[in-house]
Amino acid sequence: MDEARARDVLAAAEVLPGPATDARLLALGENAVFAAGDLVVKVGRDAELLDRAGRELDIALWLAESGVPAVRAARPEPMLVEGHPVTVWHRMPDPVRPAEPRDLAELLRLVHALPSPAPSSPAPSFSGGTLELPPRELLNGVERWLRLAGDAVDPADAAYLRERRDGFASAAAGLTPQLPPGPIHGDALPRNVHVGPDGPVLVDLETFSADLREHDLVVMALSRDRYGLPAEAYDSFTEAYGWDVREWDGCSVLRGARETASCAWVAQHAPSNPKALAEFERRVASLRDGDESVRWYPF
Repeated sequence: MDEARARDVLAAAEVLPGPATDARLLALGENAVFAAGDLVVKVGRDAELLDRAGRELDIALWLAESGVPAVRAARPEPMLVEGHPVTVWHRMPDPVRPAEPRDLAELLRLVHALPSPAPSSPAPSFSGGTLELPPRELLNGVERWLRLAGDAVDPADAAYLRERRDGFASAAAGLTPQLPPGPIHGDALPRNVHVGPDGPVLVDLETFSADLREHDLVVMALSRDRYGLPAEAYDSFTEAYGWDVREWDGCSVLRGARETASCAWVAQHAPSNPKALAEFERRVASLRDGDESVRWYPF
């Protein structure tokens, strides 16, 4: 899905006060995210993401009821528009400063203190049912992303990532966590924190899960090792959270799983973006070579 297609879907959804051509594109990945007036609209890449979009709305309401600062929905249910899930959110005030790792750590402490919603009792839900958080299926998207990549990527690279996926999925299933499992954000990065006048707020709730809390912490460890996060910034994260996941024996397994997923995620953009293909090839080559010093670039 490119920007033009996403704008067509946005126009067909008829949720904005003005024309879709006036909306500002904020991000283009699995979702195209647009802002207009006091609303933000997310257009999903395909219909397979509809259930996830609905669960994200439920999670936003549950977090509001739990007192966790997070983005709030403006419409009660997702829409399926021309084969694309569409959700509508309240636009947050302009940020007062960029989010820092310590802001993320403080929000994660709140999330990690929550018990999972009990399936046997009603939880706040736009859908009217009960909210059940799924496990963090970090590697489940690999096949879909590689399928979207098609012939744009080397079949040998795709086969290599599938083999890695299977190996790390098996290894992750046997991990013994250091922290008690429970609700996690699932994509815990400072880019998913918005610092407004009232303080840090969590955004992008679609990967919220109930699983090993270490999933959320490995993300920042990988940011330090692969994406150039300064050591002092990482240290501020671990200090605010109260623990460094690198002390845990299972860290390398979850890190390897996330690296595998991150490679496959970039692959889906390769058919239409030469820079994505170059980044995909850089990442796969570093994994094949076992070279953890190769810098990866956010995409």
